[in-house]
Amino acid sequence: MSRLRHALTRTGNRIGVSMYRHLNGRLSSGSRRVHVLMITTPGRRTGRPRSTCVRYLDSPDGLVVWGTGSGSSNDPDWFRNLRAARRAEVQLRSRHLRVRPRELLGAERDAMWNDVIVAQAPEVARYARQAGRTIPVAILRPDDAERENPRA
Repeated sequence: MSRLRHALTRTGNRIGVSMYRHLNGRLSSGSRRVHVLMITTPGRRTGRPRSTCVRYLDSPDGLVVWGTGSGSSNDPDWFRNLRAARRAEVQLRSRHLRVRPRELLGAERDAMWNDVIVAQAPEVARYARQAGRTIPVAILRPDDAERENPRA
């Protein structure tokens, strides 16, 4: 990715995160079918909190997120941070949750990608083709303490 494109992407992400926080997720997507959450994880190198807005789907196992990176040939930074994190914070509109991320691998990942993600959001398949890589998928499950004592 060129330096200019990278800088513009980072600036756009900061604006999106700020808007999500201040508007509690309203106006976060241009469609009623598209659901967006804000995820905050520690940076894998710095440990500083890093936030980004990502698309998700509900599943019986938890919130499903995937790292298309808009078709980039590399996994997005937020997903690499998620991989390294034992816990993350999620904002779903005005609700705040602590979650435990788990990356899906192998057949479990393939089933979630094909049977849930592509079935409900077929447009994301083009990003996978463009990226030429296996798109990583993760489940975000509410932390046990969160289930007993939610903050929102």
